[in-house]
Amino acid sequence: MLKKLIVIGTTVFMLISCAISPTGRNQLNLIDTAELNDMGNQAFETLKKEKAIDKRRPINDYVNCVANAIIRVSQSSVKQWNVVVFLDESANAFALPGGKVGVHTGLLKFATNQHQLAAVIGHEIAHVLANHSNERMSQELLLEQGKVLVQALGDAGSPIGNELMQVLGLGAEVGIILPYSRAHESEADQMGLDLMAKAGFDPRESITLWQNMSQDEGGQPPEFFSTHPAHETRIARLKQFMGKAMPFYQQAKAQGKQPDCRL
Repeated sequence: MLKKLIVIGTTVFMLISCAISPTGRNQLNLIDTAELNDMGNQAFETLKKEKAIDKRRPINDYVNCVANAIIRVSQSSVKQWNVVVFLDESANAFALPGGKVGVHTGLLKFATNQHQLAAVIGHEIAHVLANHSNERMSQELLLEQGKVLVQALGDAGSPIGNELMQVLGLGAEVGIILPYSRAHESEADQMGLDLMAKAGFDPRESITLWQNMSQDEGGQPPEFFSTHPAHETRIARLKQFMGKAMPFYQQAKAQGKQPDCRL
């Protein structure tokens, strides 16, 4: 049994090493890009049918102004991005494979200027650029296959079988899925900060944004069991990344990139 599990573990390691993220991190990407984009497009169309859309022109012009400035410097392979504002009081935004961006109206209560909104949109677009959806889906697919392999290798009802299934259940969730998700958040923070700076938005405003967000905790779960880091952790991390982002911001200003997005 042990030798077989070692073989499985070695195979998993080799698979995880098959791709490199934009920041140099090893990735597991098993899903075809075109297929993933189709999934993102379908999910976005479903959301547009199920959720109320804010069609007010000033808000849409404002959000699109910020998003388009970031998209222009993103070097994305997606030819046409689609940005939709949803009538939702939660302070949230998201981006899906295929170039789909959703912004909730509730976010505008905390992102009080164009720079702060750019911090969120840049972060979400970074998730797409870094193939995080592919990586997350690939991890879950691999975990499911691991459970099947354990069942095939031995009696899942035996004491050792039960223990292994628990390791591949909760243990895998806490030890693999969530840490990777926190890695995604860190990577998106870093890439998003650079993106907003390159577009001409002040990256220092990202810290103010998360200070605003910390005023409305809403009961954050303990950081270890959360895919999103605690606000103070994110703020500390953004400060670490600021040294790289600020030169991008200064260069963008020198090139005349000074977005004027207003609500």
